[in-house]
Amino acid sequence: MTIATIQIPDKKATLVKQLLKELGVKIMDEKIEKSPYNPEFVAKIKKADEEIKQGQTKKIPVKDLWK
Repeated sequence: MTIATIQIPDKKATLVKQLLKELGVKIMDEKIEKSPYNPEFVAKIKKADEEIKQGQTKKIPVKDLWK
């Protein structure tokens, strides 16, 4: 058995799925949506989350924010 991943334009997906079904191919349907966020921004957020988990952050009390 061979597993292949193909990208199909949304307009042609139904046609390609019907063709593959007729050929006896098992289809595992996954729709991937493109993120509206810049990948560099996402990386920064993930890095910050890791720093928080590792305790590499400093908490500032709300009353001291404007000092």
